[in-house]
Amino acid sequence: MENLTAIILFAISSTLTPGPNNIMVMASGANHGITRSLPLLAGICFGFSSMLLLTGLGLGQILHLIPELHLIIKIIGISYLLYLAWLIARSGDVTTSSDSNEPLSFIKGALFQLTNAKSWIVSTGAVAAFTTAGATFYNQNAILALIFFTISFPCVGAWLFFGSSLRKALKNPSRRRLFNYTMACLLVISVIPVNTMIQH
Repeated sequence: MENLTAIILFAISSTLTPGPNNIMVMASGANHGITRSLPLLAGICFGFSSMLLLTGLGLGQILHLIPELHLIIKIIGISYLLYLAWLIARSGDVTTSSDSNEPLSFIKGALFQLTNAKSWIVSTGAVAAFTTAGATFYNQNAILALIFFTISFPCVGAWLFFGSSLRKALKNPSRRRLFNYTMACLLVISVIPVNTMIQH
């Protein structure tokens, strides 16, 4: 792959900028700390890298041939996002560790990628921009997914550390509640511009 520097810069910019993944991770870090939020971080990074591979293997072409699937994915995605926003809004006290206050899991983070409009745009754009047709296409696609997997951990992880740094300030129940409601609202709002882009 000739444009390795460009790929790395694109990976950094697309995973470090605000979006649903980073909002979820920041909220989890603030409510549950770094260690308990690591499965969510790993799920997001693994799920997005897997999406890149699937896109390169032809899932993007299938969606192009069957436009109706976009609407189905969109409905599922919005429903799942609202469910995750509801979980964030109802996150418990940052000082408790009960089963009812569990952070989002690896599976939830991974599955969210399939319904995250920003992830679809980034993955299809990356495959289109940084791979070329030919015998080495699948190798290029695998390298692209590996680069994003490697870059996304520190970039998305930075949001986790930022959220964790807010834990002391959020020990006050009213502040914690306001933070969780704000994060839930931002999670919902964060996909509106991307969904508008998809419609056009």
